[in-house]
Amino acid sequence: MRRFPFVAAALLALLLLAPPSLSSEATPPPVVSLCVLNGMIDAGSSSFLVDCVQRSQEAGYDALLVQLDTPGGELESTRNIVRAFLGSRIPVLVWVGPPGARAGSAGVFVTLASHLAAMAPGTNIGAAHPVVGLTGEDPEKVGGEELARKILNDAAAFAESIARQRGRNVEWAVQSVRESVSVPAEEALSLKVIDFLAPSLESFLQQANGRQLSLDGRTVTLRTSNARLVELKPSLSQRFLHSLAQPSVVYVLFLLAALGITVELAHPGLVVPGLLGVVCLVLALLASAALPVRTGAIIILLLGVGLLIAEIFVSSGLLGVAGVVLLILGGIFLVDRFDPDWLVDRPIQLPLRLVIPTALFFASFAGWLAWRTARSRRLPQQAGDLGLVGEKGHALGPVSPSGGEVFVHGERWAAVSSSPIPPDARIVVRSVDGLTLLVDEVSS
Repeated sequence: MRRFPFVAAALLALLLLAPPSLSSEATPPPVVSLCVLNGMIDAGSSSFLVDCVQRSQEAGYDALLVQLDTPGGELESTRNIVRAFLGSRIPVLVWVGPPGARAGSAGVFVTLASHLAAMAPGTNIGAAHPVVGLTGEDPEKVGGEELARKILNDAAAFAESIARQRGRNVEWAVQSVRESVSVPAEEALSLKVIDFLAPSLESFLQQANGRQLSLDGRTVTLRTSNARLVELKPSLSQRFLHSLAQPSVVYVLFLLAALGITVELAHPGLVVPGLLGVVCLVLALLASAALPVRTGAIIILLLGVGLLIAEIFVSSGLLGVAGVVLLILGGIFLVDRFDPDWLVDRPIQLPLRLVIPTALFFASFAGWLAWRTARSRRLPQQAGDLGLVGEKGHALGPVSPSGGEVFVHGERWAAVSSSPIPPDARIVVRSVDGLTLLVDEVSS
């Protein structure tokens, strides 16, 4: 019994000095970054996804998960995304979802470039044929057989190279370009275009866990079970560029710019309308650089605006009608009917239900300004020498043909009259000769 204190002390010392058990250390949960791409693939969304890859690599995340729903977009922006995915030092996962989403046209290349791809039930992928263009026109009809063959072969080779590198169905990848094939999620799985079906992001991460991927010539085992998702948001400039890349936005910005400049020209000195007009014009030019916009259509829009501005000063009516017609035509032809740098699975164009009412509203406003301007011209002049004609006042002293003084319009004036006028008599100004007024007496 006497030895018990010594034994207890020895055991306590051993426990304190012994290294902690490795099995007792908690393994930190995996961290996966999440980037959501909805809408067109353009300069803004491309910059965002490339930035997502870089930020995820620098943060040391276990993987990058991209939620995709796109009808397609600009080919060069798509190539930037594909280059970033293929050169990524961490696994890039793409989930086409939620149900109802699609990976259309340019979205096919983005999905093929991922290390692991899945789709939600009720989604589809495909239609990467470049002839679908922006209004469904075939390149052969627009630019000839050689142009059509060049564009088609380039897009097909692009899809084939991505599919081979990622071990996906090469034959289907080429068909999606050459034959505009589009398939639902279940068929995409059977064709080995994607790796599995996943109704949600959580299901995707659970199914992806433990899968082995080839990354930089080495085999990597995914750790995504119960992963902590860190959503990466686009920067303000990326979000701004993405929101501007809409034909309707470009059209409305051009008209707002014209509206502000028109108001400033009709009422010089207001400053604010002119300043807002210039800002809208700069934004419209910036947005048009991110879209396949015809230069000729922009010139037509500017001519239409110029005619409406001229209508304000001429008030002929004919110039206003011509301006409205040009605004409508400029809106119809604003988006290029075919641009080989864009791949989308449905037409991108300005709907007439936006173009016609907007042009008519702008024309109505310009017509109202023209009416107000014409009406103001018919009013008697209220400033300068002519503004004094017809004004009434009173004589400060006797006024005769040889001279005198009167008080008119809050001012003292030298005056003459055709007949003598007594002091304090009521007078009216008949004409102005330099700084002398010709006045007559009026009965009070």
